[in-house]
Amino acid sequence: MSFQMIGMYRTPEDVATFDHHYVTVHAPLAATLPGLRRFTMTHPAPGPKGKPSEYHLVSTLTFDDEASFAAALGGEVDQQAVADLSNFAAAGVTILTGPVTTLL
Repeated sequence: MSFQMIGMYRTPEDVATFDHHYVTVHAPLAATLPGLRRFTMTHPAPGPKGKPSEYHLVSTLTFDDEASFAAALGGEVDQQAVADLSNFAAAGVTILTGPVTTLL
């Protein structure tokens, strides 16, 4: 069963600076995590009745299983990625992790 880490980034004051850093620095760094199988990102659209999302960007990193995910944590790349958060994610980020259940 695959295992995911989801990063939900709150809307920053300077969206252009955030996006530039995420795409040119943070994402390429995270993409080198050992065992990473898939890495996607989305900018959430407004919800019902046009209400803006409280999140500017949501990233999903998928690993083969929890053991692969755990092996990637604490390594050099993970430490660099965590340290990099202070360079662009001042508005806050919520990280969720867990096994993936495919329903369809």
